[in-house]
Amino acid sequence: MYEEVVHARGHENVSAEHASTFEVTSDDWLTPAGDCILAVEADRVPADFDEAFVDACRDETATITAILEVRTDGGESFEQRIEGRGHPDLSFENERSHVGRTSDYVDDRTVLVGAEGAAGDVDRDIVSALADGGEVTFTLRVE
Repeated sequence: MYEEVVHARGHENVSAEHASTFEVTSDDWLTPAGDCILAVEADRVPADFDEAFVDACRDETATITAILEVRTDGGESFEQRIEGRGHPDLSFENERSHVGRTSDYVDDRTVLVGAEGAAGDVDRDIVSALADGGEVTFTLRVE
């Protein structure tokens, strides 16, 4: 098992309504149109990940789990897991965003395909915590 951990934060414009993707970005802004974005100001991007992690993700039989943990200023904590799989074309070269997809589409932002859910499937209590600017730990685990 390999794991990569990214720290980010929510944003007032998080709506998490997209039906086929979810995203964590290093951008420090978010417009209302970004309905797949769950968190901003990511401290790491796919290009930062260890080569052994990347190689493991390129196995199409690999299970990749995205774990979104959110902590509010009030001390509440939430967690959501979205499971997907690897793909031989995953490059992890993007220097801006991590995108999980329910489809098999791959570009340089894609970190997993075949996801069992997208932004629109995230628990609404978590979405509220993200919209309130909650602190985010975004973990990608490959097995």
